[in-house]
Amino acid sequence: MTHSLMPAPEWQVQRWFNTQQAPSVAGLRGKVIVLEAFQMLCPGCVSEGLPQAQRVHATFSPEQVAVIGLHTVFEHHQAMTPTSLAAFLHEYRINFPVAVDLPDPQGSVPCTMRDYAMQGTPTLVLIDAEGYIRQQHFGKVSDLALGAEIAMLLAEAAEPS
Repeated sequence: MTHSLMPAPEWQVQRWFNTQQAPSVAGLRGKVIVLEAFQMLCPGCVSEGLPQAQRVHATFSPEQVAVIGLHTVFEHHQAMTPTSLAAFLHEYRINFPVAVDLPDPQGSVPCTMRDYAMQGTPTLVLIDAEGYIRQQHFGKVSDLALGAEIAMLLAEAAEPS
C-alpha cells in the first residue's frame, strides 16, 4: 500500500499520566490511534473534545483503538501545571493515557503541537495502524463522522496485505 500521507511524528513528552509505560506511535503500530490534543482551560476541550475521546475509549476495544490525550499548553502556563492536570484528570474521570507536551524553550508552541502543525485546541488526530496521519480536525468533530472514520481505518487494518 503506498501512502502520500505523512508518517505521524513521535510525541515529545514531558511526563505521562494514567499509564505505567509511555505509549509511542511506533509502539502502538497495528492499532488505530485517536490523539486528542487539549488544554484544561479550553472550553471546547472540556465540553466537546475530551468527552468525545472518553466515548471513543469506552466504545472501541483497546486492542484495536488507542486513545491518547495530549495536554498541549500554549497559554496560561502558570495555571496549567502537571499538578493541576492531575487534579483535572481525576475530577473529569479521564482514564486513558495523557501526555504533557514538551515545552519548546525557543517558542510558545509546545514541541508535539508544532510537529503536528496544530492550529489550537481541541485538535483530534487519527493515525492509522501503519502509523500515518489520516485525519486532523481542529474544533468540534461529529461523533458519527468520527466513528465512521475509525471503523474505516479498522477495516483497512484488518485487510490482508
